[in-house]
Amino acid sequence: MKFDLAVLPGDGVGPEIIDEAIKVLLATGQKFKQTFNLRYGLVGGVAIDQAGNPLPPKTLKLCQTSDAVLLGAVGGPKWDDPRARTRPEDGLLTLRKKLGLFANLRPVKVFPALVDASSLKPKLIEGVDFIFIRELTGGIYFGRPKREWQTPQGRRAVDSMTYTEAEIERILRVGFELARTRRHKLVSVDKANVLQTSRLWRQIATEIAPQYPDVELEHILVDACAMWLMLNPARFDVIVTENMFGDILTDESSILGGSMGMLASASLAGIPREETRTLGMYEPIHGSAPQIAGLNIANPIATILSAAMMLRYSLGLTKEARVIERAVEKVLDEGYRTSDIMGEGKTKVGTKEMGNLIAGKVGG
Repeated sequence: MKFDLAVLPGDGVGPEIIDEAIKVLLATGQKFKQTFNLRYGLVGGVAIDQAGNPLPPKTLKLCQTSDAVLLGAVGGPKWDDPRARTRPEDGLLTLRKKLGLFANLRPVKVFPALVDASSLKPKLIEGVDFIFIRELTGGIYFGRPKREWQTPQGRRAVDSMTYTEAEIERILRVGFELARTRRHKLVSVDKANVLQTSRLWRQIATEIAPQYPDVELEHILVDACAMWLMLNPARFDVIVTENMFGDILTDESSILGGSMGMLASASLAGIPREETRTLGMYEPIHGSAPQIAGLNIANPIATILSAAMMLRYSLGLTKEARVIERAVEKVLDEGYRTSDIMGEGKTKVGTKEMGNLIAGKVGG
């Protein structure tokens, strides 16, 4: 089969880690007789520099006419002026909105070989395997009004957190449906003791829960959830939450697996189901890390695992996705590490070398 993929390397380490994910994808395609037609586009800071727009219309059209989107990272100090008319992140937010990618899946799995890479005690993280579902196109990142202005008393700024019933219900249903395929436990995270949007969120979760009698629903306040992620992460299975909370909590959870360089993500336009084809964008959760760009030390595993998620959810290639995931695990079991997950007695490798090792396991 032939699949059209939009490839958006972006900024910083984005091009480097994308190269390694493509390397693994091509090895997978060769093994299983699949053809991936790679169509490259600009996004983020590099798009501002070359096209004056963080999401050029050409790139948006490219993504809209592709089977899936693979993205590296956007942003960097070069474009961080708070007075700038546009920022690299604007391109990413617009792309999510235009493609209707409202459900962001972020798996948090601790590979047995990396138990010692975490700053937490091994007994706390052994067997940790849960998934965040982050609402991606609503909340404070998109609410209006959003502006800064001058007053006689000084400068003021406002950001608005807004959610509709429909937005909340559809992301909660993704959570319930995914929980049915796992351990039948769903944690809904909010701040219902303070925020009106969270009170609506909790009301709707409670109202639709009876439609999923096989799923145990638990409500947890976001601050308590942040604590429990460090105290007892193994208690979680599926966590669903709004946009900003999900952004913060998943970054916190990266230390469970040893590094942000290990966490993949999928942004989807519907309920994820294996062996189906759902439009999605796939990217690591980490940023562009411009300070290490070009040094061949960035960890490409999160991007490679994101590519595996792409095969599973957007291309319906579940078997191929599992081969990539097993290849990653085998390479880690053999002791190979990039610098961010390096441990005593392990073999240090660079970005390209890690990609070569994983691609070799896929094709072997």
